[in-house]
Amino acid sequence: MRICVIGGGLTGLVAAHALAGEHDVQLIEKMSYLGGCLSSYDVNGYWIERYYHHCFSGDNHLFALLRGLGLYESLEWRTGTTGYYSGGTIYPLNTVGEILRYPELSLIDKVKLAYLTLTAKMADLSALDDVPAERYIISHLGRNVYSSFFEPLLKSKFGDRRKEVSAAWLFSRIAIRSNRGMSGERLGYLKGGFHQIIDALEKAIEKNQGFLHIQCPVASISREEGSWRVNDTRFDAVISTIPPLELQKTGGPVIPSIPYQGAACVTLAIDRDVTRGIYWLNMKDNAPYGAVVSHTNFIPPDRYGEHLVYLASYFSGTVPPHIDKILIDDFCTRFSIAQNEIRWHRVAIDPYAGPVYTLGYKSLIPAYENQGLFMAGMFSKTNYPERSMEGSIRAGIEVAACIQRRDLHGRT
Repeated sequence: MRICVIGGGLTGLVAAHALAGEHDVQLIEKMSYLGGCLSSYDVNGYWIERYYHHCFSGDNHLFALLRGLGLYESLEWRTGTTGYYSGGTIYPLNTVGEILRYPELSLIDKVKLAYLTLTAKMADLSALDDVPAERYIISHLGRNVYSSFFEPLLKSKFGDRRKEVSAAWLFSRIAIRSNRGMSGERLGYLKGGFHQIIDALEKAIEKNQGFLHIQCPVASISREEGSWRVNDTRFDAVISTIPPLELQKTGGPVIPSIPYQGAACVTLAIDRDVTRGIYWLNMKDNAPYGAVVSHTNFIPPDRYGEHLVYLASYFSGTVPPHIDKILIDDFCTRFSIAQNEIRWHRVAIDPYAGPVYTLGYKSLIPAYENQGLFMAGMFSKTNYPERSMEGSIRAGIEVAACIQRRDLHGRT
């Protein structure tokens, strides 16, 4: 079969990798690089992801992919520390003592929060799909637990749309991040950077005679007599990994709209740590970013020769002008950093950074095959109710299997 894969992010590359060799695979990507949200910058002789990334102990499909690509031995497990910035003060929240000393929550609040964390994996997520996360937390744990702990988390992930998010997402988020020890959370990182996955997939696809076309957006797609035409080229099957609404604009199927949000992520380098050794510092105070993610409080700074920090802002519609200046100015003021201390910065902007898991989201998830066209990505069932590298890899594997089954059926 001749197959077109639209989108060179993780799902698209995994699907192309699974199909190349047995089929004529052509992947098209509108950007000048592959990897999507898992793409990286090449800066000062090292690679760093455009958007902060780590993996979790249950990411078994990711681990299988790493083994197949010969990268598993580079996977390392490190401690991801967390904290809150409140009232101009940094509060670490990793050890029992730190949690007990945190002044924003009472002892009863902390007991309720601990119980929720311990029981999150047993929750019926389907029953929570129509329940607002805000209402659930306030009803079951109290308004102070919401405003002092959960609202900053929701804000850092969903910005102004946080009140629309379901409790299903919240419980999934808690469950996936429950692998904690006495000093922080156990998280995985690929030594040398996750760009190695993208590079290895690219090489494997090309080795199997697949073709990867960058700076090649989909301009038109149409159905014709059992096949598809993409950008005036005929294909037996098409896998689209881009947001369904974007595909619809070019002639793709009309399906219920998946809510998305955009993200602007500033990566910057400085000479010192400003978050007291904390990897993920949630902002309880009002700021134009929801969290300060100090990458080099997770991965040693001596690998880079400088301290690396991410500042991310989520938006709906168009990104605010000069967003990098807005984020950097606030960061410098808040953490007493002179502008000349910033060695360099980059800003990555993606208007479709990820789905927003609004109430009733589960009913919007499209099937892999829609009107003869295959669709998979961050919007797929494998990424509900929390997107991840694991979910995107599973989506790529599963949609490729759908193509294989259709081809097998057609031959018999």
